Amino acid sequence: MHNSNRGGPVDPDGAAVISVDSLAKEYRVYDKPEGLLASVTGLFHRTSRLVEALRGVNLSVGKGEFVALLGPNGAGKTTFLKLLSGIITPSRGTAHVLGHVPWERDDDFRRRFALVMGQRNQLWWDLPAAESFRLHKEIYRIDSARFERTRDELVDLLDVRRLMLQPVRELSLGERMKLELVAALLHEPEVLFLDEPTIGLDVVAQHTIHNFLKTVQAERRVTVVLTTHYMKDVAALCERVVVITHGSILHDGPLEEIVDRFTTHKIVTLDLDATPAPGQMERFGFPCEIRGPRVTLRIDRTRIADVLPEILRSESVRDFSVEDVPLEEIVAELFRAAPVPSVSHASVVEATA
Repeated sequence: MHNSNRGGPVDPDGAAVISVDSLAKEYRVYDKPEGLLASVTGLFHRTSRLVEALRGVNLSVGKGEFVALLGPNGAGKTTFLKLLSGIITPSRGTAHVLGHVPWERDDDFRRRFALVMGQRNQLWWDLPAAESFRLHKEIYRIDSARFERTRDELVDLLDVRRLMLQPVRELSLGERMKLELVAALLHEPEVLFLDEPTIGLDVVAQHTIHNFLKTVQAERRVTVVLTTHYMKDVAALCERVVVITHGSILHDGPLEEIVDRFTTHKIVTLDLDATPAPGQMERFGFPCEIRGPRVTLRIDRTRIADVLPEILRSESVRDFSVEDVPLEEIVAELFRAAPVPSVSHASVVEATA
């Protein structure tokens, strides 16, 4: 299991492509009260509070890993990616990506990573994507032969050649995202940050992007950090999952460990010969949902081997299945159960000039 407490300076052997040590980011937020009088008063005295977007995060990511960051809205996921890509600077802590401190924005660093944000465009809105691609070629000083080879490979993988000469504003959300991914990978980055790349996409577009990312990551050994709300993204792409909530890491490890660590029961579905009588299934002592002849029980993991044979002996069962709790349900419960950290900084009143 990956330890979420790992972090610090760059691994001397180069194993840690991303190394984060006690990284924290705080914002001061000013509250604006309602009403005319309160608004006038606010011109002279303002109430502010400190929001801790990240609270001393430690993380280490090796070359070629595909890591998912899961968390509810406001958990700090996007802030974390902005710090790692050098868009913003931290309040405290350190980080190295490919041996560079991101917020120092060295030219060499900027040529070696890419950031794709699902709700932001890097393509020129009124121009065809082909023109934006050529602009990227000049910005990153890509050799013409290498540019054409890489562009053609990516375009063919996503089957978007027919869209390259169409103005970006005329494309659907899924079509734009595919072309955004092509643009991000033209300079062949070693690290790729993806901030909800499948948000708002239909199932077909999601599936296409999943296959594309798996192919690119496997063939090029790109290190990928993905934030998402969709469990399908995680299940399809990532072996390692980092759960972040209230600015802190709650879990860091393989996907299957979330099920083992945070669930106590399994879901048993029974197809009976007939709809059971009232109270017939409740006698087994587990939460029960009945829909006609189909019965769903939530049984303690440690008791499955004892309880299931008893049910099969006493009931007329046509078919049955035993499954883990859906990942979406586990993660949602994790978010709800995570304790809210106490606010260490009280609100303050500041006089303005």
